Parts: sequence; structure tokens; C-alpha cells
Amino acid sequence: MPDTPALIRLNKYIAQCGVASRRGADELVFDGKVTVNGTVADSPGLKVDPDSDKVTVNGKAIGLPGKGRDVTILLHKPVETVTTASDPQGRRTVLDLLPKDLRDLRPFPVGRLDFFSEGLLLLTTDGDLCYRLTHPKFHLPKVYRVTVRGSVPDSAVKTMRQGMTLREGDKLAPAKVLVNKPVAGTQQFEITLIQGINRQIRRMCDELGLTILRLTRISQGPISLGNLKHGQFRELNEKEVLALKKAVKLA
Repeated sequence: MPDTPALIRLNKYIAQCGVASRRGADELVFDGKVTVNGTVADSPGLKVDPDSDKVTVNGKAIGLPGKGRDVTILLHKPVETVTTASDPQGRRTVLDLLPKDLRDLRPFPVGRLDFFSEGLLLLTTDGDLCYRLTHPKFHLPKVYRVTVRGSVPDSAVKTMRQGMTLREGDKLAPAKVLVNKPVAGTQQFEITLIQGINRQIRRMCDELGLTILRLTRISQGPISLGNLKHGQFRELNEKEVLALKKAVKLA
């Protein structure tokens, strides 16, 4: 007899809730860390009803995004993608990269990455968290990996580390800069920013005579891009969300 449409496998439900991958969900069940309606689950293939069954993992109730809880997503934004919910020019937006069920929750991009930049971008339905993450008072350090044509002069590295004033008058705080060895006519460096100046790295490099070939954000506060490939995304787990909230002093 076919399963009731509302019922899904327990491991799939746990994965959809953003707690773990399906394999990780299997392990949680086998370790006795999952209960369904107060009873310890004995099989990851157990069928559950998301609308009526109470599922807990490590003693904490879980639920699907939009079912009484917020969702925060880590996306690897590709180049030539707009960091907005919609675009009047019809260009691809970061929301276009998400499946319909997540788009319907209307997660909001946290800050921006310009059209030709890539890497870590957070989206969230948590208004308080989004506000804190974008407010200058709670600005978290962001790390970028920059690849430029040719090599990076020592004088440019010194200027970035000491702080500089842009032509338009924006004063930039000293940045942490780590430079790698040149490779095949290019050189890569990592730079940590603690300000939210618009297109800061591109403007810095332009004034320092550096031609950017690739610009990737690899971390924001306690969250790192990891091995996510271009266009891929995942929901942050509870531990990561708590770390973000702690970083911006959100209880």
C-alpha cells in the first residue's frame, strides 16, 4: 500500500529541518538521540507526519523552515548574480538559486556581494539577526581571497595594513593581509575587513594599481564558506546560528 502523502522518512525530515545530512540523521537515530512523540526512534526509515508528530534531536524539538522557526542559509554566490530579491533588468538573483520552498519563506540577503564577486552570502528570515549583521555597530570581520594579475608590491601590502584614505574621502581602517607566493603570473592574498564600505576591496586595489581577477568572500564572523561549490547552499545548523547571534550580541 502506498504511503500517505503527508508522511516522510524520519531521516529525510531531520535533513529538511537543517539538523544534519541524511547520513548524519541515520547516525543520530542509531545513537538513540532522536525521539518521535516521546519514544526513542529505532529506524531512520520510520515514517513521520511533519504536521502532527513531535520529533526531538538531543532533547530539542525540531521543525521545518517556516513551521514556527526562522531559517538562515549559507549560499556560495556565483559571479554575475545580483544580491537582491528581484532585479528590474531581469538578471539572475541569489533567490533564483534557491528551491521554491525556501524562496517562499522570503529569506533576505544579509549585506551584498557585487555582481562580479563570489563566495559566502548569508540569507535569513530572522529580522533581528539580519539587522544586527548589517548594522555598523555589530559589523563582523569578513575575510576575502583576492587573486590579482602580476604580483602585489610590498608597498601596497604596507598601505593596506596601515590603513588608507580613498579618493572620495573614505577613511579605511588597517586591514589584516596575508600574501601567498606568485603563481603563473598571478598572486593571491587574503584580506580581513572590519568595515562596511561599498566595494571596498575593488576600490582599494584600483588605487593601488592592482587588477583583480577573482574576488571571493570566504568567511563572515564565525561562519566559513567551506567546501560549498558555486551556486550551492545549505541551512546553518543550530550551533552555527547561535554562534552568529553570540557574535552580534543577540541573546
